[in-house]
Amino acid sequence: MNMLIDFSVTNFLSIRDRATLSLVSGKGSELSESHIISATAPSVPDLLRGAVIYGANSAGKSNLIKALHVMKLLVEESAKEGQSGESLKIHPFLFDDHSADQPTEFEINFVVEGVRYQYGFAATSRMVLEEWLYAYPKGRPQRWIERAYDPNSKKYAWGSMDKLTGQKQVWQEATRSNALFLSTAVQLNSKQLKPVYDWFDNDLRIAGIGGWEPSFTMGLCEENNDRERVMDFLRVADLNISDIELNKKEFDPDDLPGDIPASIREDLLRRLDGRSVRTLQTVHTTANGRRVLLDFDNESDGTQKIFALAGPWIYSLRNGYTLIIDELHDNLHPLMVRYLVGLFNSAETNPNNAQLIFTTHDTSLLDQDVFRRDQVWFCDKDDSQSSQLYPLTHFKPRKKVENLERGYLAGRYGALPYIQRVQGF
Repeated sequence: MNMLIDFSVTNFLSIRDRATLSLVSGKGSELSESHIISATAPSVPDLLRGAVIYGANSAGKSNLIKALHVMKLLVEESAKEGQSGESLKIHPFLFDDHSADQPTEFEINFVVEGVRYQYGFAATSRMVLEEWLYAYPKGRPQRWIERAYDPNSKKYAWGSMDKLTGQKQVWQEATRSNALFLSTAVQLNSKQLKPVYDWFDNDLRIAGIGGWEPSFTMGLCEENNDRERVMDFLRVADLNISDIELNKKEFDPDDLPGDIPASIREDLLRRLDGRSVRTLQTVHTTANGRRVLLDFDNESDGTQKIFALAGPWIYSLRNGYTLIIDELHDNLHPLMVRYLVGLFNSAETNPNNAQLIFTTHDTSLLDQDVFRRDQVWFCDKDDSQSSQLYPLTHFKPRKKVENLERGYLAGRYGALPYIQRVQGF
């Protein structure tokens, strides 16, 4: 059971003060059999199968997703040779007089193979200032990584890290100032830290507003069993697609759009030269049984998004991944979104305890038959332009009585756009 417990970020884009998204279940008993996972790891409470985040445009919802994505990328890439001397993708809060000079801090708690881990680091765009990792194999913390930069000596001070085995001194000396020790040690074959790294690399799946490209789902369709799962997914979505046809052909530069920037075109030409590319056609059957093939690009935006989601959805449910999506509602009918969410909030369709976290403007999901009260979060900005993240449970809505959608749209929970009349509009 590999699962997210909570994630916190401080001083990143519009998030100035520490913001924490928690998947620890509250005291409510509603939907407990379907929406709550009883953790078997020591010192880990019961967890939720997911969470939804609401808020106005530019309130900071996407920035929370970006923060988690940046943390994931730094774990995956900071120790690679190509990162030597490069700036880190750290963007502090800029709307006051001091945050720009302060580090950004990320911290995450998660479970891997029955062990809870608490990992975090503080960094600027130039360097990592602190890094820590605690493991709880028996319920009590063990210090595996402890690193802090001393500005006076201009060197790192390392804790005892007594429970971490392996060539610690070699890994410490090899860790650059703009790299994470976790990433460096794994690159240098630390078997003990590999499960922690692998959770970021494999189990944490994140998509931005643009979602996923269809290539992942295409790849699944090359296997017969997975192809049938994808087709079942498309049938449920009522897209009138009776089949799909995949073809491979050698990459042709003439297939690239004419309006893409020259730098991107050159990069694509370099990476795709001599390689084969997949093409996809959807099959529609007319009333008299005739097959009509459509190029995938000619399908609607909603159909393209559902197909692109099918692969990650099926794969995450099968493997118990944590799936993060920004603006899930985009180009999707509300009933389709409700169906997709329901696949995660069900012990039957989600036996491996995958988790789904997403942002949305679809208020029809604010329904106590869809989400527990502790699964709903809001993001809003205060007068200083700083994003604040808070749960619905702060307002103590009555179980199975309060209409959450009506309450939200009436402004009871905040996180709504302030629409001001302007002359001429």
